[in-house]
Amino acid sequence: MKNCKILDCTIRDGGLINNWDFSVEFVQDLYNGLSAAGVEYMEIGYKNSAKLLNATEPNPWRFLDDNFLKEIIPEKKFTKLSALVDIGRVDPNDVLPREQSVIDMIRVACYIREVDKGLELVQMFHDMGYETSLNIMALSSVPEHQIIEAFELVKESPVDVVYIVDSFGSLDPADIEHQVKKFKSMLPNKQLGIHTHNNMQLAFANTLTALRNGVSFVDASVYGMGRAAGNCNTELLVSHIKKSSYELKPVLGVIEKHMLEMRQKWEWGYIIPYMISGTLNEHPRVAMAYRASDERDQFVNFYDKVTSPEASISPASK
Repeated sequence: MKNCKILDCTIRDGGLINNWDFSVEFVQDLYNGLSAAGVEYMEIGYKNSAKLLNATEPNPWRFLDDNFLKEIIPEKKFTKLSALVDIGRVDPNDVLPREQSVIDMIRVACYIREVDKGLELVQMFHDMGYETSLNIMALSSVPEHQIIEAFELVKESPVDVVYIVDSFGSLDPADIEHQVKKFKSMLPNKQLGIHTHNNMQLAFANTLTALRNGVSFVDASVYGMGRAAGNCNTELLVSHIKKSSYELKPVLGVIEKHMLEMRQKWEWGYIIPYMISGTLNEHPRVAMAYRASDERDQFVNFYDKVTSPEASISPASK
């Protein structure tokens, strides 16, 4: 565990529940707090293209601009910055060479069927000088033969880190141990990462299991803020991993100053519909829509809806 690196994705993943409605003050305080806490990386948002997504409203954390980032983070501290891109949603013309950017790592998110396209982006970002990762989503629903075929491509790529992503929060520690061992055997020359969701109250346990089995990059978010049930908590990892550079108090300060109020405004964390979607190995989008309806607390009704024969919850899209 002493060789692990925490990547905090509060802004990027947490933005999925509040449309990235974060103040500049919060993002700056979070960056300063994570740096003081010794957290190695902070994912400051998406490097996707507003034009490609036909977005009309400005959204600085969803569509990161390097000039804006240089104003927000005028002086880099201990913590490196990362950004995430999605296949088909990033314009290469929007990405500066690393030496001209405050971003250190670009992570490429893709489904197993898109690994070839993901690796093309990885190669491009690698050639521009960035650290890179490939985050393969929805692994709990991927047939074994597809993983084997995809990893033949991954082996030959320059990608630095390959992530095991529990997109639906449906895996338990035994599943995680199996996945990590499989990834290690098939990709012996790559660092591995883990990204968990807390649908079944297992994000922390799953992350620790991954660490004990050799994963070196662990995703987390402060106060667990992330899509639907949220992620493994940064404050738990900082306090639990025995690493002399980690300090809990700065993270507690961010929670106390900002996130107690945010938690009253926006909902995330372990909630029954998210638990149900996790146990069914389904994407939480239907549960999120249900939580936004007048029936939000009718848990039996939700369970009946998603388990009836005519119910169809497709994990194919985000």
